Amino acid sequence: MKHILACLAALAACAQASDNNPTETYGAAPQLRAPHAGLLPTIHTADPIGWADGAAPVAPEGFTVTRYAEGLDHPRQVYLLPNGDVLIAESSTQAESGGGLMGWIRNLVQKGAGAISVSPNRITLLRDADHDGVVETRTVFLENLNQPYGMALVGDYFYVGNTDAVVRFPYTAGATQLSGAPQVILPLPHREGDNGHWTRNLIARDDGSKLYVAVGSSSNIADHGIADEEGRAAIWEFNPDGSGARIFASGLRNPVGLGFAPGTETLWVSVNERDMLGDDLVPDYFTSVRDGAFYGWPYSYYGQHVDDRVKPQNPDLVATAIAPDYALGAHTASLGLHFYGYDAFPEQLLERRVHRPARFVESFRACRLQSRVCAVQGGPACGRCRGFPHRLSQR
Repeated sequence: MKHILACLAALAACAQASDNNPTETYGAAPQLRAPHAGLLPTIHTADPIGWADGAAPVAPEGFTVTRYAEGLDHPRQVYLLPNGDVLIAESSTQAESGGGLMGWIRNLVQKGAGAISVSPNRITLLRDADHDGVVETRTVFLENLNQPYGMALVGDYFYVGNTDAVVRFPYTAGATQLSGAPQVILPLPHREGDNGHWTRNLIARDDGSKLYVAVGSSSNIADHGIADEEGRAAIWEFNPDGSGARIFASGLRNPVGLGFAPGTETLWVSVNERDMLGDDLVPDYFTSVRDGAFYGWPYSYYGQHVDDRVKPQNPDLVATAIAPDYALGAHTASLGLHFYGYDAFPEQLLERRVHRPARFVESFRACRLQSRVCAVQGGPACGRCRGFPHRLSQR
């Protein structure tokens, strides 16, 4: 069986705003330019215009894009249950309070892009019982959550990654709605009023023995002090009952997408890197995750490139920082990944990694944004990546 890794991203297509070559910040060996730190970032956000009737992403020959569901409120994550039911986590960013000038700017930008609203805090179930591509049943599967994002079914329990805790509910196969109070399995670091990177993705090992949750930083570069980042910018591992919790890997500013390479025990992650070092720094990336590894944040980036803005530094920890496997370009806001394990894709795309765009992207790159589906060549057993992303579709 051949595999494809789908990574949720939006790749920035540069207009004339920069004469830099954007390809330098993509690939297994990106060329990192000198940092250009400034007081304020250059911000070009995508306009939330929605889709016209009958419109769809432009796909290459051999692919068809159809609407499966619409009218969702800030859909964030998709999860497929064993019976084919599709679950959609709906939640939105909350306005920051007490963040000073930068907090005010972030709120203004995100409100203008439609990202901030009253969070729906629910998971919606979509059922297409006859598998004809038309949803017959749509129900509220769970509600009254707290900015839900990650989802995982392990045995008879359904797990949810709320922004402040991993919780679970008893699950019965075929259920269209779950009820009862959530059981808190693992409290997570949370900063009330300004929680920074708030998404909490979840994934379980195939045998259900361990779960993993991604916890992003509360700020760009430990702006509130390193003590405020305790337990954050990390992937946590824990047992299904919440015991045995430990940091599996750290130094990952905003880890979002999680996936296990098929046929292996190797965990992969997509990560959003830091801002305000210029349009071409720092590349977002996806990488295999080594147990116990440190990936640099906040002291360094892309291995041991020291970020001089962070004071005090930690040279001993920086000396252990490892570089990620593959750069996705600076400020592309790579949101997730998925391994495709079927054989319906054209032959030229098999054994490649595919990047799928987010519908909304907040980018700090001084470029015109285009959401695209792109493929990156992958080596045997997804052990290496090479080449420049090949465009498959765009918004």
